[in-house]
Amino acid sequence: MIREITVLSGKGGTGKTTITAALASLAKNTVFTDCDVDAADLHLLLQPDIYERHAFESGTKAIIDTVSCNGCGICEVACRFDAISKLKGDTYHVNAFKCEGCRLCERICPVDAITSVPSMNNFWYVSNTRFGKLVHAHMGPGEENSGKLVSVVRKKAKEIAQQENSDIIINDGPPGIGCPVIASLTGVGRVIMVIEPTKSGLHDASRLVELTKKFGIKTFAIINKSDLHSGISDLIETELFKLNIDLLGKIPFDDDFIKAMISGKTIVEYAPDSRSAILLNQFWKRIMMD
Repeated sequence: MIREITVLSGKGGTGKTTITAALASLAKNTVFTDCDVDAADLHLLLQPDIYERHAFESGTKAIIDTVSCNGCGICEVACRFDAISKLKGDTYHVNAFKCEGCRLCERICPVDAITSVPSMNNFWYVSNTRFGKLVHAHMGPGEENSGKLVSVVRKKAKEIAQQENSDIIINDGPPGIGCPVIASLTGVGRVIMVIEPTKSGLHDASRLVELTKKFGIKTFAIINKSDLHSGISDLIETELFKLNIDLLGKIPFDDDFIKAMISGKTIVEYAPDSRSAILLNQFWKRIMMD
């Protein structure tokens, strides 16, 4: 049976992806995904060699045929998103970044000058990395249906894992608790939550715990950069105990993480004897034993 683990954080900037990459260098016979499709960055450390590229339809955008348009302006008045504006003369234009694809303008146009076309400014990829297969994606600015794209990425990862008899899938999840996070949680066996020692980190981690508990998923926690504020770090540890969340441990701030990223390596590769690398080895062994 394939074990699927998702690494999450209640907010951005906690070090979630650097820890995911470190775990990737420790895991064996594993398939990886980057489910943070709106701002994917796991590829920066895994340096993938892409061999599959697929377009993803995220929704529709309206376009106006300026030849057919009679300049009545009904669409401009009706658009609640201010996506339609008048061009020179009596024709109108749709701002694709503002258009929400509701298709109201298309329905009310008296001369059928407006049509909706699929938005194809999004792609997902399958790649080889030095640690194994990686499924990842890229969404264009302002695109929608990120949760659906996460589901596509995870589905492909499962297919690859089954084909290659992989034991584990590790998902680098998005921050927050929104739709793409929910899509990265459904059906996984374990969650690793990366928390920074700040008040916002504690608050957002509490919301994430509430979400994982609703899914009934076993959740582990790592406090990253723990010595930046020892008081809040201790407070987070106390709150995790109250919430019955297993704390794998605390990783102090470590310059080697920065040096490793600059060199395009994980902390485990760059400084295998460092305290951080040793801790991550211990965390990984504990997760595998659970």
